[in-house]
Amino acid sequence: MPDTFDWDDAEEIGIRLADKFPGTDPLTIRFTDLRKWVTELLGFTGDASLSNEGKLEAIQMAWHEEFQDRQ
Repeated sequence: MPDTFDWDDAEEIGIRLADKFPGTDPLTIRFTDLRKWVTELLGFTGDASLSNEGKLEAIQMAWHEEFQDRQ
C-alpha cells in the first residue's frame, strides 16, 4: 500500500474503505458521506475541493468490487 494517495487512486481508496468499513455496502452510501470518508482516510493527500461525481463514482465502484470479493 502506498503511504499517500489522492482522488485518482480509486482502487487504493476502495481497498482502504473496505478495510475501514467492513460489511458496509458502498452502494448505500451517499456521495456527500463518501467524500467525507475519503478525505478522512489516513494517507489521503487530495484536495477536498477537487472531488467530483466521476471520481466519487469510480471510488464507489472500486469499493463495491472489493466489497463483493470479500463476501
